[in-house]
Amino acid sequence: MYDQFNRPINYLRISVTDRCNLRCSYCMPEEGIHLLRHEDILTFDEIRDFTKTAVACGLNKVRITGGEPLVRKGIVALTSMIAGIKGIRDLSMTTNGTLLEHFADDLYKAGLQRINISLDTVDPSKYAHITRNGNLNDVIKGIEAAKRANLRPIKINCVIKESKTEKDALEVSEFCKSNELEMRFIKEMDLATGTFSTVDGGSGGSCSSCNRLRLTSNGKLKPCLFSNAEYDIRETGYERAIKMAIEMKPEHGMHNLKNEFYNIGG
Repeated sequence: MYDQFNRPINYLRISVTDRCNLRCSYCMPEEGIHLLRHEDILTFDEIRDFTKTAVACGLNKVRITGGEPLVRKGIVALTSMIAGIKGIRDLSMTTNGTLLEHFADDLYKAGLQRINISLDTVDPSKYAHITRNGNLNDVIKGIEAAKRANLRPIKINCVIKESKTEKDALEVSEFCKSNELEMRFIKEMDLATGTFSTVDGGSGGSCSSCNRLRLTSNGKLKPCLFSNAEYDIRETGYERAIKMAIEMKPEHGMHNLKNEFYNIGG
């Protein structure tokens, strides 16, 4: 399907949970967050059925996100349910990698094709500071497990302040070169002020070619990351919500005062 600006919309990002086992400083406030009630989060059947409808409408690329998707109980089964939908050509996941060692092989067997892993520094103490006590070694183990499971390509998402020439960014880049990993630099964004830029090494942030819809874990379909617009798939109906989101997709992002990164899936 095409939006009013003649952009082909074929990419669905699904946030399966607003929970995360890390508390990254640029994603979550230090005082904590207000979590959704479990009964408000989409069930596996709802996610599968909505995705089926989206594929029937022409979307063929799906990414599973969070929060941290690997903290969602039964994530391997959910991945298998999504992978079983005919018409999906590309099924991927974005994760912080800390739990990936325990899931990589099963996710691949369930039908996951590739994975993106967040990594902003290879300095253990800095990593612990940024993530508020995360363990860098867990991520390294997760990357190795993904390589063994043949989840390829493995892309590393590195958040930067201003430039990819920053010390931590350069060190992550060298780590990626040494370990045959693809590198993506993402400048720190702000939903409320509409601060964003194109991803270095990826297609994100380019409004003129944006092909994405985003489904939040509580069933709000968003046509744009930097927009307040959203359509409740439970109230509106799956197909109608998809058509409305595509029809109302803005030409470019402005700001988003309704969501935070931890509950929208990035």
